[in-house]
Amino acid sequence: MNELQKKVIDLKNEKGALILAHYYQTIDIQEVADHVCDSFEMARRARDAQEGLLIICGVRFMAESAKILNPGKTVLLPSPDAGCPMADMVTPEAVLELRRRHPGAAVVCYVNSSASVKAVSDVCCTSSSAVKIVRSLPGKSVIFIPDKNLGSYVASLIPEKDVILYDGYCPAHNNITEADVTAARAAHPGARLLMHPECRPEALRHADYIGSTAGIIEDALATDAESFIIGTESGVTERLELLAPGKTFHPLVSAFICPDMKKTTLADVLESLERGRHEIYLSDEEISAAGACLERMVAIG
Repeated sequence: MNELQKKVIDLKNEKGALILAHYYQTIDIQEVADHVCDSFEMARRARDAQEGLLIICGVRFMAESAKILNPGKTVLLPSPDAGCPMADMVTPEAVLELRRRHPGAAVVCYVNSSASVKAVSDVCCTSSSAVKIVRSLPGKSVIFIPDKNLGSYVASLIPEKDVILYDGYCPAHNNITEADVTAARAAHPGARLLMHPECRPEALRHADYIGSTAGIIEDALATDAESFIIGTESGVTERLELLAPGKTFHPLVSAFICPDMKKTTLADVLESLERGRHEIYLSDEEISAAGACLERMVAIG
């Protein structure tokens, strides 16, 4: 552990803060976090947090979700410009138009979305809970926003539902092609291929396992295979190398990076603790409207 990490931990303890980090964060940040999580676990941990100060090492929608689920706490996002291109692809107006065109359809909103979009949706989901949540809804029709790839994956597992897709996607995962998968298989014969459902359907059909970041990590640690191809952001590959040094992990492509997830540095985390930067503010109306959507996710998921 380096000196900067020690400073972060000392100040975190002094201020009684809780640091939550997503798996896509850099390893030096993961090592100082109280919990390293996927989006669902991060939301649950934030909701149940007793600490008065929450440091969210991730992107803006994660910090907003923490504030919505635990509005009495101070929530800080160390890198204020860490956003999510997928979240920016959908607006409340687009959701309301889909509702108008498909009356009676429930709106399932991927957690990778803004507070304002959550406010006009029925229930949130994460990649780990999407299938369970869509299956739990009473009606036949579901509007799934914004990720068309995750929505397609969910639809393939629940054919009895009419899943209406929105044309959003994660650029990092959507860029993975079937040719990339074929090349990785050829480069690492016999390796077990683990992929995130934000990837395209034609790429996913080659996977040995499809799941959330937490699910990918769990599969890699639990199975007897010794070599793996990791089809999600490089932070997961690095996390697995830390957790299972006796196994071999290959990124599906050489630069599988979410630029926004990498904006947060350890120095940003320290400055956030030292100076209270950068606090998430949401109106009572936003918290109330979006809160029901997130609370349903946590309750079902």
